[in-house]
Amino acid sequence: MTTLVLAVIALFWISPLALLVITAVRPLSDFIGNGPLSWPADFTWKNFSDAWDIGNFATTYRNSAVLAVIKVPLGVLVSAMLGFALAKLRMKFRRTVMFSVFLGLTIPIYITIVPVFIMMRSAGATDSIFGLIGPYLAFGIPFEVLVLQSFFRQIPDEIIEAAKVDGAGDWRVFFTIILPLSVPALVTVAILDAVATWNEFLFALILLNSDAHKTIPVGLLNFQGQFANNNTGLAAGILIAVVPILIAYTLLQRWIVGGLTAGSLKG
Repeated sequence: MTTLVLAVIALFWISPLALLVITAVRPLSDFIGNGPLSWPADFTWKNFSDAWDIGNFATTYRNSAVLAVIKVPLGVLVSAMLGFALAKLRMKFRRTVMFSVFLGLTIPIYITIVPVFIMMRSAGATDSIFGLIGPYLAFGIPFEVLVLQSFFRQIPDEIIEAAKVDGAGDWRVFFTIILPLSVPALVTVAILDAVATWNEFLFALILLNSDAHKTIPVGLLNFQGQFANNNTGLAAGILIAVVPILIAYTLLQRWIVGGLTAGSLKG
């Protein structure tokens, strides 16, 4: 009975994606004539080629990939260093620093749009994918620190003390002991950060102007007007945009679950 209930829930959960796929591979005339919930009488791949051109995906894919390749490793490294310091090092104002970092989790992104735009414009960093790195780091680090410092707390202090007896400093302990032992948590925050960076829309919309610098979420706005009534073309464009995320979640979901739960278990 439990299996049956879970199967029904799973089918209900995946139904929007299934409908999106079916819509993307059917002709527009079939969609209009038979309705969105009907099984297609014919299939076509032309929607994808048209959507690729209209969405300018050749450019937006490159911009999003460059941004993710730079921002994600940098954010994970900074978060890991701060998480290690908060979890294992004796430092002044530790609680104040921890409170300040976690306070970032409570600040809605929407109330920061105007001040961030003013700062970026003053620094000449608007209409540049590199200008997005600062805001992305500011809003990504608090969550990553929360996950990583919880994981670091489970690493036995005896391992660190033994390394220090052998003459290892804090930096050596961090790079040679802490990071290798924390691969599951590091992979987890890297995956989640990459997904958040890939899907981020608001800052990219406000700070990017030219088509040459737009990321994938902003590029999807190109479908307004051209595809006002072309639901099949829009569905194809959405699928093109989310395919990397779906593949990443499918292949790496065990890392995500394992990394998030590891910090909650006593080692």
